[in-house]
Amino acid sequence: MENVLVQSKKKFHFRLLLGIVLAFITCLIVAEIASAHGYISAPQSRAYLCHLKQNTNCGNVQYEPQSLEAKGNFPAAGPADGQISGAGIFPQMNEQSPTRWTKVNMNTGPNTFTWTLTAAHATTEWKYYITKPGWDQNKALARSDIELFCSINDGGKRPDYTVTHSCNIPSDRSGYHLILAVWEIADTGNAFYNTIDANLNGGGGNPGDTTAPTAPSGLHSMGVTASSVSLMWSASTDNVGVTGYEIYRGSTLVATVSGSTLTYNATGLTANTSYSFTVKAKDAAGNVSAASNALSITTSGAGTPDTSAPSAPSGLHSMGVTASSVSLMWSAATDNTAVTGYEIYRGSTLVATVSGTTLEYNVTGLTANTSYSFTVKAKDAAGNISPASNTLTLSTSAPPSTTAPAWTPGTAYKVNDLVTYNGVVYKCRQAHTALAGWEPATTLALWIEN
Repeated sequence: MENVLVQSKKKFHFRLLLGIVLAFITCLIVAEIASAHGYISAPQSRAYLCHLKQNTNCGNVQYEPQSLEAKGNFPAAGPADGQISGAGIFPQMNEQSPTRWTKVNMNTGPNTFTWTLTAAHATTEWKYYITKPGWDQNKALARSDIELFCSINDGGKRPDYTVTHSCNIPSDRSGYHLILAVWEIADTGNAFYNTIDANLNGGGGNPGDTTAPTAPSGLHSMGVTASSVSLMWSASTDNVGVTGYEIYRGSTLVATVSGSTLTYNATGLTANTSYSFTVKAKDAAGNVSAASNALSITTSGAGTPDTSAPSAPSGLHSMGVTASSVSLMWSAATDNTAVTGYEIYRGSTLVATVSGTTLEYNVTGLTANTSYSFTVKAKDAAGNISPASNTLTLSTSAPPSTTAPAWTPGTAYKVNDLVTYNGVVYKCRQAHTALAGWEPATTLALWIEN
């Protein structure tokens, strides 16, 4: 009897130790899932067009187009057929019909694909697939629908935050096709999946692209110092895709930025000196747009104290409301030097401060069916604070009517399972067995508010 008890205790301790090890490994996996992000910004991917609101009814991917992540080693592993475009956790992305998504005009032949990374990770390989001739446009994407047309092996190299690839789209494709781009991560075993809805001009190739982008508009200064000018402009459009912007000081080209970048800080200037700036857009075929409006500006005097506050942020509005959160967005303030941050207020309470280039914030921890008022103020490096933006008053929604079981540690959850935690319903994003400390409100890699 004593030996049985000893053996039983040993088994219990072994299982406990195994559970701790598995929990630790899973935490590492979850941390990696949450850390690396990226999306294709040109030609604009399906998720990025959701972020730009040119695609609608997209679900939460509109707030995080960089998060289409799932297991890697595609096509041997990765998301199941029918879930590839949504990488398993954004189901709206898998909806498919000839008219469901906005198309991006592209030519066959040489094309440039630009990735914008929000976290650069050591990379195994970049792979590009395209749907086969005669594919079923009414069926969610499956492996049998696509074939590889381009791959770039990075061998574990850590990329820059903007990555471009030149790939030849097969000349026998025309009309509506899907391009699936896969970014295989070297140090996590995961990958990012981006789908492009392309309207192809078959057989022409990029040599047939002679249309230049439209001129950038609204060039203005976000701030001036004795030695620098911060510039911002509105995006150009192109029949294929804008791949970059050229910034000119007078007639001198001073910098080139990616097609998804709409700001530039011109440095090394002289105090009390007048300068003129313009911006031009370019595409993958080398077509260059006309110049933007010319911005003439004079740098400030050296040593002049900054006592000017930024202008008030404008256009504060909500991008979405749930029972416990409000997603805010506003238009940028301007300053004589530079806006360095924004303060978000709920009534008179400061709830968050974000950087001077961030124009959105998700306020969480709110009460259902409750009215709240929000304002935003801008600040500069000298501590000057702007007047408040317009006041946005709105009410959180009622608690979800969906009946869902309470979240419970030790339960095995599948993708799309619903649970209730602290009165909020959450949907499972990654299959896992729940552990204490992995509550839905604090483990957003695993759960999302329903």
